[in-house]
Amino acid sequence: MRNKRVLLMVEIAIFAALGFVLDFIAFRMPQGGSVSLVMIPIVLMAFRRGVGAGVITGLLVGLLQIVTGFISVAPLSFGFVVMQVILDYLLAYGVVGLAGMMRGRYLEAVRARKTGKVIAMVALGVLIGSFLRYVIHVITGILFFGMFAEGNVFVYSAVYNATYMIPVAIVAAIVCSLLFITAPRLTQPDS
Repeated sequence: MRNKRVLLMVEIAIFAALGFVLDFIAFRMPQGGSVSLVMIPIVLMAFRRGVGAGVITGLLVGLLQIVTGFISVAPLSFGFVVMQVILDYLLAYGVVGLAGMMRGRYLEAVRARKTGKVIAMVALGVLIGSFLRYVIHVITGILFFGMFAEGNVFVYSAVYNATYMIPVAIVAAIVCSLLFITAPRLTQPDS
C-alpha cells in the first residue's frame, strides 16, 4: 500500500514538472495567458489516476509557476496580487484536473475498443477542464485586469481570454486524443 502511495506522488510530481516545462513552449499573450501544451500532463494524470490526482497535478503546475516567477500579475496592492495569483495559477490549473470526471466512461470505451467514444470522452474531459479554467481567467480578468479594458470589462475579459483558451483547448483535445489512442497504457496505472 505504501509503495502505491509513493508511486502516485512520484507520478504527480513528474507530470507537474512536465506541465511546467511544456508551458515554456508557448505563444505568449501581451497581458498574460499563453497558447501552450501545459494542460496535457494535467489531463493525462486526471485520466490515469482520477480527479484528485489531476487536481493536485494542476495545483503543482500553478505552484511551480508562482515560485519560479513565471507569472503575470496586475499592478495592484499586495493583497490583490495574492488573490489574483491564487485564482489565476493555483485554482485555474487545479480545475483542469476535473477532466478526470470522464475517466470512468473513457476506461469503459477503451475496454470496449470503441475509438470514437474514447476520443469523445477525452475531448469532453478536456472541454470541461478548459471551460472551468477559462471561467476562472475571465473572473480574474474582470477583477484584476479591468484597467486594460476598452469598453465593457466583462466582454473584454471574455474575448481576451477566449483568444488563447480556445486554441489551448483544441490543441489539448487533439494531442490527448492521439496520445491516448496510440498509447492507451499511459492511462492505465497498473500496466
